[in-house]
Amino acid sequence: MPIYTKGGDKGSTSLYDGKRVSKDSLRVETYGTFDELNANVSLADKMCVSKRNQEILKKIEYKMFFLQGEIATLDTDKFIQNSVTIEENDVHYLEQIIDEYTEKLPKVTTFILPGASLAGSQLHVCRTVCRRAERYFVRFSKEVKVRPVLEKYINRLSDFFYIMARSEDYENQIASVTKEVIRRYNKLSKG
Repeated sequence: MPIYTKGGDKGSTSLYDGKRVSKDSLRVETYGTFDELNANVSLADKMCVSKRNQEILKKIEYKMFFLQGEIATLDTDKFIQNSVTIEENDVHYLEQIIDEYTEKLPKVTTFILPGASLAGSQLHVCRTVCRRAERYFVRFSKEVKVRPVLEKYINRLSDFFYIMARSEDYENQIASVTKEVIRRYNKLSKG
């Protein structure tokens, strides 16, 4: 069975509820940018040093499907009845991670370069794509009524990626210092 349907050959696409819209609509641009973000999150989770960060990012990847699905539906009630949705507990989860990591990481007093490690750099890419997606979402929400919890979740999401990037940079720094200490110890013990 081919993956192509030919339904979009004339510039339209099907939404979750089966309705067709133009591929250049703000709705499609918005959920498409969150799709781009999710692909970047998937890449970031493969780069992470911290297993916990990988697990957290995988949870976010699944939540992104539900976020995209709701945006990609004209009949929001139909989506809510048939799918998992973003709720207040999802916002609280992001806040919990942000608060926990902010507490344990060194304090930042200046602007930082976007990523001192590969995973940290990729998570900053996630942060910037998230900000772009949020700008589309804000424009979209002026045209279409959206649930307020989506606005809160999306707003916390970029802060979440920032703190995850800092966490991965910190984990990478600890791993590098530990490796260097072991190298020097082994050198001294042999010589």
